[in-house]
Order: sequence, then C-alpha cells, then structure tokens
Amino acid sequence: MTQPSQSPIMGHTLRRVAFFLLVTLTTLIALGLMASAFHSNGFSPMELLLLLLYAILFSWICVSFWTAFMGFIAILLGRDRWAISRQPGTPPDFTGPPGRTAILMPIYNEDSERVFAGLRAIHQSLADTGQLADFDFFILSDTRDPDVWVEEELRWQDMVRALDGKGRIFYRNRPENISRKSGNLEDFCTRWGGHYRYMIVLDADSLMQGATLVDMVRLMEHHPRVALIQTPPIPVNRESLFARILQFASSIYGRMFTAGLNYWQLGESNYWGHNAIIRIQPFLDHCGLPKLPGREPFGGDILSHDFVEAALLRRAGWEVWLAYDLEGSYEEIPPTLIDYAKRDRRWCQGNLQHLRLAFSRGFNALSRLHFLMGVMSYAASPLWLLFLIATGVEAFIQAQQRPVYFFGDNWIPVWPVSFAVEMTTVLLVTLTMLFLPKLLALLLLLKDRRLLRAYGGIVGASLSVALETAFSVLTAPVLMLFQTKFVLAILMRRAVGWPPQQRGDRMTSFREAALTHGIQTGIGIVAGFLSYCYVPAFFWWFTPVLLGLALAIPVSILSSSIALGQQARNLGLFLTPEECDPPDVLRYLEDGLREGDPVLPALRGAPVNRFIQALTDPYVNALHRSLLPEREPPSKRRRHYLEGLIHQLEEEGPDSLSSAQKRELIADPETLLRLHALFWSRAPVNAELLT
Repeated sequence: MTQPSQSPIMGHTLRRVAFFLLVTLTTLIALGLMASAFHSNGFSPMELLLLLLYAILFSWICVSFWTAFMGFIAILLGRDRWAISRQPGTPPDFTGPPGRTAILMPIYNEDSERVFAGLRAIHQSLADTGQLADFDFFILSDTRDPDVWVEEELRWQDMVRALDGKGRIFYRNRPENISRKSGNLEDFCTRWGGHYRYMIVLDADSLMQGATLVDMVRLMEHHPRVALIQTPPIPVNRESLFARILQFASSIYGRMFTAGLNYWQLGESNYWGHNAIIRIQPFLDHCGLPKLPGREPFGGDILSHDFVEAALLRRAGWEVWLAYDLEGSYEEIPPTLIDYAKRDRRWCQGNLQHLRLAFSRGFNALSRLHFLMGVMSYAASPLWLLFLIATGVEAFIQAQQRPVYFFGDNWIPVWPVSFAVEMTTVLLVTLTMLFLPKLLALLLLLKDRRLLRAYGGIVGASLSVALETAFSVLTAPVLMLFQTKFVLAILMRRAVGWPPQQRGDRMTSFREAALTHGIQTGIGIVAGFLSYCYVPAFFWWFTPVLLGLALAIPVSILSSSIALGQQARNLGLFLTPEECDPPDVLRYLEDGLREGDPVLPALRGAPVNRFIQALTDPYVNALHRSLLPEREPPSKRRRHYLEGLIHQLEEEGPDSLSSAQKRELIADPETLLRLHALFWSRAPVNAELLT
C-alpha cells in the first residue's frame, strides 16, 4: 500500500489563512458596530451577554457566507485548480491485481421494495458504462423486524435471478445490531474487505449514476494518498411541497456551498456517511471506533461516526476530499416538516458527542473545527433563542428608563445619543450575510442557459428563490424551538437511539400537527402578546419570528401536501434539473417501481405476512434457513425458551408474539425447520391460527 505523502502545504495554507482572516475581520467589524450602539459608560451584564452571543452567532453566519462566496467565485471562474478532479495524480500501477470495488447498502427496517429498486437502478446504470464486472453489491442488513427481514431476502433473491447476479450481489443479516451502522460496516470490512480495494457506501435512499461510480474509482486509482472521496448528494424524488422546496434549495444553493467547502477544506475535508468511496485498508487500519466512556447520550457508541472516521484518516496522514464537481449523486429527504425534525433529533445526539472529541488528543486543528461545526449546527438554535430572549429583556429595560436631560447645576440639556445608524447597520450586515448567497446562486444561473431553463427560467427561478426564502423565514423559528428542545433533552441525558426514518411521501394530519406544534404556537402567541404590551417597538422587529411560530400548524400541514407540491411544479416553481431532465438512474428507479414484475412467485400477488410465509412456504423456508449464519448448539435454557415460544404460537397464534419473539423463532434453523414440519403435518383445522 502506498503511504500518504506531504501535500502542497503552502498553497493550502494561504487559502485557509485568507478564508479565516475574512471571517475574523467581518466578525470584528460587526461586533464593533454592535458594541458602539451600547452606552459609552460601560456595559451592563445583559449587554455583555448580548455581545458574546452575537459574536458567536455572527461568526457562524460568516463562515457560511464566505464559504458560499468562495464557491461563487470558483464556479464563476469555471475552475478550481486544487479540486481533486483537476489534479493530474499518479498513473495507476497496472502490474498488480486490479482493484475491485464493493458497493455497500447498509439497511435497517427499510422499505424493501424501494431499497432493491434503487439497487437495480444503480446496477443498470453501472452496466451501461461497461464496467459492471469491476463492482460487487452488498446488502448489509441490520433489520430487526422479522417480516421485513424475510421480505429483504426474497427481494435479494429476486434481484439475483433477474440480473444474473450470483456471485456478484450478496446479502446478509447480522444476528446482533452491534454499534449500529458503523458496526455494520466494520463487520463487512473484517469479513470481506480483503477481497476489495475500495468500498462505496450508500444509504437506504441513495442513488448514484454508474458513470459517477466509475469516476470515483478512477480518482482513487490516480491519487494513492487519498483515503476517502465524498460526493455531494442532491435530494430528489419527493413530491410534497415541503420536500420540493428543500430539493430546490439544496440543488440551486448546494453546488455553490460545496465548491466553497472545497476551497478551504481541500484534502482535509469531511465524510457525510454515504455516497462516498473509501479505501478499505486505511479504513481498517485507522477507523476502529471506541466506545465513549459514560452512558448515553454522551457516552456509549459514537452515533455520528462519519465525522470521526474522516478525522481518524486525516490524523493518520491520509487525504479526505469533497469532489464538489462530481455530479450524479442523489438521495431522498423526509417529506414533511415533522419528519425532518425527527431526523434532526437523531443527528443532534451524535453531533453533540463531538464536543468531547474536539478536545481529544491527536486531532489537527481542522478536524477539531469540523467537530465544533457539527456541534454548532445544533447549538446555534438554543443560542439564537437565548439571544432573542436577552434582546427582548434588554429592550424592556431600556423602555422603562426615562431619559435625564439635566445633570447637577448644568442648565443646558444633554440630549440622548441616538445609535439608530449603528443598529441599522448591524441589522443590514446580518441580513446581507444571510440572504446574499441566494442572490449569488441566481446570478450563477445566468452563466449557464441550460441550467437556467432547468430551474424554470429567470422568472421561475427568481420567484422560487423568493418563495423559498419566505418559507425558510417561517420555518426557521419552528426548527429553532425543535432543535433547542432536542439539545436540552440530550443535556438531560435522554438518549434517542437510532430509529428508522420516514422516507415515502405522506400528509401531516391536523391532529399530528397540533400535538407537535401546539406548544410552539402557544409560545409565539404569548411572546407576541407580552412584547406588544410592554415593548411595542421591539414587537415589530420580532414579527418574523412570532409569525413563524403562530402559523406553525397550518404551515406544517399545507407544506406536507402532495397536491400543492404537484401544483407548484405545474406552475414552474421549485423545479430542479433532475426532474426536468432526469438522469438514467432516476428513470430506471421510476420504471422499476412502476413496472417491476418479480421473478419469484413468492413475491407476486397480494401482500402476505412474511413471518408466516417463512414458516409455511417451502421455498421461503428453505431460502431463509440457507441464509442463517452457523450457530453454536443452543443451551438447555434457550431450548426451553424456544419450546415455550412454539407452544405459544400453536395455542395463541402469531399475534400473541412480539416482533423480537418472532425473530427468535426464525433465527434458529432447527426451530424454523421444526415449525415448518409441524405446519405440514397437522390437520388444516389445527393450522388456522397460523394463517
């Protein structure tokens, strides 16, 4: 294995110095304006708190703004000589054995039909390149639900038969879900990683063009110092209004932000957990994740393992790149505001764990910054809430003070100094930092007429940006309260685990919206009433936040509407290039979901109970038993336990068993064979409970 060598440090350092100098200077200027707006005779404790919060939050805004601006310049100029795709690299060594690549799909209680339709689409797109023989597919299941487990096996076997994939498409279900996704990948690497040079990690909703997969391998072959290349996945395929707005925003702004990230991260980039290619040997050598001391949520398994794995690779001297200009990488997002918040809740715990890692020994400065940025992505919400509360309190205090015009024996009035100019400047600078990147993204469309048409033309794109901005203003306070609640819950040591997320389109009911957003709406109404009564001048500045909270319930319901999403598309709003001119892999997925005709008879016809099918259907029973791993003979105690479950199944039926108990029955080959024999040997009247 070729070891990492030193990168062109000087050029990289100059870029980073320039970037962080801009962030620092902009923050100091804004902070100076803010400080000058306060009283000149010293700062009160509340004013000091406001200055501290503003410094933290504005620096966070500055990082985002200058990242977007650098990305704007890179795309405008049409080149970035430091991008991984533009570096010449080293010709690969053709004397050794060819490097094979494993495409990994870790899954956990997912929609099996969608998962395997996506894999088939990727397989077909890869076959179009003529490079299919260099890739193998692995479905790495951590599924606990017994019905979904059996469904996955049938879908896998159907895919193998339909695509002649024997020896190229593999499936396994882990007996124990140890360390979640990171443990799933570790299990693959230790068992089968030696057969492959690279692995491409997908998520359950990932889609990638075959040409993109080939390009990823080519880049790795030409850059032996690189251990990981991350592609920027574009959200696609959702129809609800909420999802369409997010898909549009990610598509039109995302390329600018990812180009900006590459500008200053370069070979010390980050890993987002999927749609990335990894060199297996350094991953095995350096990315073993320890359990954090203590109990959850801050101890135990590292949930957001991807940031940590990238940092460990960088610590070992390997390069990690973001290939911002590599297209053909896609994912799907939650369909509603509530589902989006639930996903955030899972990520929040993992990102807050990074706080203790940011100060661990051995990581370089940029890795520590990545950890702190992960923390700040969720800590920013409670800090914004605290800033708003402190601002309201300070406004109330100022409103209660009466100006004094005469001091001592001085008969000339001393007029109060107005700082309206400074405060207005602070507000305008902050708003510019937040919203100018949206305008820059629109300007970039003027450079490419094809892209401009794909986004609905200049009128459609401009109107879509304006409506997306208004929507983000309405939902920002709601997400702020959601994330504040999540952070507080985690600080109170309430662990969330890692439940599967909602992926398909669905409509939010009024009951669900009212239960979820009721308290947020109440907070908005009460805060609005108090500010209007006691600090009316502050009330009008506070209106965007209050409006978002007061309208949380109707906004959540309406934005989940599929009909409104489709109507927006008909009006030419929130269009993306991926839906105007779908790439092959998206068309293959759509065709597979609409017209897919299973090869296996067990998958045809009306949906059935897969658990019962595994007990009764000879083919399904034999297939499932053949995929079970070898086990030690069960202990006497366990045999008695399984015997009890069998009797319970016979006497009370399958509904009396929990999901875990059903899994226990079909996870033991001897028990499964015995149940199958019992079914076929009994009289039909005695089998009624199993049908």
